[in-house]
Amino acid sequence: MLFGAAAGAFLPRIGYRLTVPYGSPARTGCHRCGRPFPPGPAGWIHAGAACCTGGRWPVVTSALAAGLLAAALGPVPQLPVHLLAVIPGLLLAMIDLGCQRLPDRLVGTLALVGGIPLALIAPDRIVPAVFAGLLVGATYLAIALLPGQGLGLGDVKLGAALAFLLGFAGWPAVAVGLGTAHLLNGAIATWLLVTRQARPIPFGPALLAGACTALTTV
Repeated sequence: MLFGAAAGAFLPRIGYRLTVPYGSPARTGCHRCGRPFPPGPAGWIHAGAACCTGGRWPVVTSALAAGLLAAALGPVPQLPVHLLAVIPGLLLAMIDLGCQRLPDRLVGTLALVGGIPLALIAPDRIVPAVFAGLLVGATYLAIALLPGQGLGLGDVKLGAALAFLLGFAGWPAVAVGLGTAHLLNGAIATWLLVTRQARPIPFGPALLAGACTALTTV
């Protein structure tokens, strides 16, 4: 949990700066007080709130995710890999909740940070993991191309990346991860319809929550 809390403390500034519409540059200052961020790394590497916005929930969420993974997996070689993957995963959730966007670079970072070490730890699982990623990616792409735009291309890429990573844990983990994600978003969509607040729902956070659930329960 200490690792999660420490890492999460540095995420609010990064997440805030990257929570912008597709094609827009990262924020250069606080939209509330107008204070510009310092140039270079100092403008990105900052512990605590982004500026005038709260910074507690990323710390709490990161600490909880790290604690759950550590308690469920124990001292196995895969644990440090999954703990590191929490960082880009939480950033993706923050950005998707803020502007419904899943940056390709962060999705790729998540896949590489998790995929390369897992492939070295369990080389016999590479083929099933790649197959899981391709299968889920192709299925999600077909859904995204259907009328109604139920999924965005960012969701397709993140779903494929997470299926690839979960594939190293086995097909049950892939099924639980994706099934949980759809159950979560289905429950949220139903609640919004009942309360007459229907609006587009970001799918990235549910995908990431589903992956965490699979890793800690399967």
